[in-house]
Amino acid sequence: MFTGIIEELGKISSLEKHAKGAKIKISAKIVNEDANEGDSIAVNGVCLTALDITSNSFVADVSQETLDRSTIGNLKIGFSVNLERAVTPSTRLGGHIVQGHVDATGEFLGAVQEGDFWTVKIGYPKELGQYLVYKGSISAEGISLTIAKLTDGYFEIAVIPKTWELTNLSSLNKGDAVNLEADVIAKYVERILLYGKKSENSSEITMEKIKKLGFA
Repeated sequence: MFTGIIEELGKISSLEKHAKGAKIKISAKIVNEDANEGDSIAVNGVCLTALDITSNSFVADVSQETLDRSTIGNLKIGFSVNLERAVTPSTRLGGHIVQGHVDATGEFLGAVQEGDFWTVKIGYPKELGQYLVYKGSISAEGISLTIAKLTDGYFEIAVIPKTWELTNLSSLNKGDAVNLEADVIAKYVERILLYGKKSENSSEITMEKIKKLGFA
């Protein structure tokens, strides 16, 4: 589990694709300081297992499922990636619960600077819309962010200078794909509401059902 608070910008030093996945090597110094073989590290919001750890790099195997669902397969040597170690019992949960399991990819639609801050616009696929709420949490490229504006096709986030400096948001170009993970709490609520329902009509989420279950 992660919090979406990025610790370091790493760089892809090698990426080897093969028949059933890929192997990537990432240059880093902070996230591998106390990492052990087999520890989880989030790379652009994707939970990967760290292997061959050195003082300045680690390697990870990537399954075909991860390549198909995330932007990992689009990375190239020299690309910057957001890195975060898994939480420990003493970690402050500064963001929100991030599993590192990407739900879908969205599209970077642009960023506008307003003083020292940035407003970033990201398009999202229709199937993700039911999990997004105004002022709710979303993980984009592994970054815990708060939705400041929400429409049927895109959301906006207000980015503080520190996040802009510390993450790869500043290196994205219009049209780039971004990894998106919805808040897991929203997915559990949906599952509770839909579980055991047989008919199409009974599977609809209504405010009455939400209230009966104590969520409103």
